[in-house]
Amino acid sequence: MKALVTGSTGFIGSHLVEALIHRGYEVRCLVRNTSDKKWIESLSVETFTGDCLDPDSLENAVEGCEYIFHLAGITKACREDDFYCVNVKGTENILRAILNRNRSIKRFLFLSSQAAAGPSLNGRAVDETIEPRPVSVYGKSKLQAEALVNEARDKIPVTIIRPPAVYGPRDRDFYFFFKLIKRGIFPYWGMSRYSLVYIDDLVNGIILSVESDAAAGKTYFITDMQEHTNIEIALEIARILDRPVRRVRIPKAIMPFLASIGERLSRGRSILNRDKVREIRYNNWLCSSALAEKEIGYRPKVNIKEGLKWTADWYRINRWL
Repeated sequence: MKALVTGSTGFIGSHLVEALIHRGYEVRCLVRNTSDKKWIESLSVETFTGDCLDPDSLENAVEGCEYIFHLAGITKACREDDFYCVNVKGTENILRAILNRNRSIKRFLFLSSQAAAGPSLNGRAVDETIEPRPVSVYGKSKLQAEALVNEARDKIPVTIIRPPAVYGPRDRDFYFFFKLIKRGIFPYWGMSRYSLVYIDDLVNGIILSVESDAAAGKTYFITDMQEHTNIEIALEIARILDRPVRRVRIPKAIMPFLASIGERLSRGRSILNRDKVREIRYNNWLCSSALAEKEIGYRPKVNIKEGLKWTADWYRINRWL
């Protein structure tokens, strides 16, 4: 079984590559010249230099691969056009390369996001039947990319995965929150409810979906099947780090201003950005993975207490905390 993984050097991608190798896949990693390969350089993989924004670099990359996992994309950007350029155009390019050079592919997996569906507006977990209502530019770009994938499903077998917030070793977004809690700060803008998924469970759900005939042409949410509040998450991290924590109330009205400062200081790499504020305005980000449980046998194995502890342990061992 030969698989191509785009976004293989990132948080989710590097974990997926490890899991595929463990399951006996022969893995090809599409990497850019500027990519940091530290998470995959010791693994037995074929590295293929290319970029989803360079169509000419993709046709040889996709050739001969039975499974293609398209994870490459951006979640943060200073310019709105960048979301569409990378997330939409990049997806269009790799689909075109597959149609040109690999019609015998067994499955194309597109990693989307809960942001493409949008928040829960009635307080109940959203599922695959709801009409998507993304509220961020990132979410809108992912939904547009989903549309391209669905347009191709009559020609190649496709599956779309929409994870909620993902956490675990190597993740930098939750790391930002861990750092604040370690300093005794819990930024609070009101009670919020979230679905989450630990990285190992997400990777397992991804692989289950491409190996299941029932998942062809389908979209699935993959979660830990629990509901979490921001207070619960903060207090659990504080307990793990053995730190007293103080709730610092941040009015939502000033968050765009704070986000603009964060963007300038981080050159668009911070999780605190204006597009993320568009999502923070909504208090319920809940989704259901009941369909994945029913159709592909997905079951989460990691609860939040275990997942946050393992994540904190990794941050400590690698001297991030």
